[in-house]
Amino acid sequence: METAEIGGIAGWAMELTERLGAPGAGVAIALENLFPPLPSEVILPLAGFTAARGDMSLLAALLWTTAGSVVGALALYCVGALLGRERTVAIAARLPLVKISDIEKAEAWFARHGVKTVFFGRMIPIFRSLISVPAGVERMPLGTFLLFTTLGSLIWNTVFVLAGYLLGEHWHLVENYMGIVSKVVVAAVVLVVARFVAVRLRERRGHGRHAR
Repeated sequence: METAEIGGIAGWAMELTERLGAPGAGVAIALENLFPPLPSEVILPLAGFTAARGDMSLLAALLWTTAGSVVGALALYCVGALLGRERTVAIAARLPLVKISDIEKAEAWFARHGVKTVFFGRMIPIFRSLISVPAGVERMPLGTFLLFTTLGSLIWNTVFVLAGYLLGEHWHLVENYMGIVSKVVVAAVVLVVARFVAVRLRERRGHGRHAR
């Protein structure tokens, strides 16, 4: 695929990288964290392809994209920290079918598995960005958050940057395969939400019968 043929998000990322070099790829990934519709599965392989063309070094692509991931994740961590537990609980309490006990269970689970969640969450589409918010709400120690965010991001970024580097002009094949993975993740989330709603509605009907 010729550079002139690249459009959409990929074209925007390519233009940003051509103007700013490796830091441009870092900026693109930082924005991807803040706006999940911007897919890292496009930006990272494109950065690898750009490195393969000799427009930046492979090491610079890895370092700057990882730095961008950490900066974006830190911004969302701060959003969660500013939101705080009390506001989160107050918002959740107003949501239909959600109980305070659901929040408490989620907090207990995050207290036990927060580190693993932040680390592995950086390697799961959709959750890559979102996981930073509950980490901030729960005030995970900042050093711990930054360490495991950096490690998880470095692994994810390395895989996709190297894929783009090795595939060269066929870097877009990565997006095709990862699009399937993203759809599977979305489908799994929809099933989990549907099950939660079904269980909660069944509980309400049960309570209504007992009240009568």
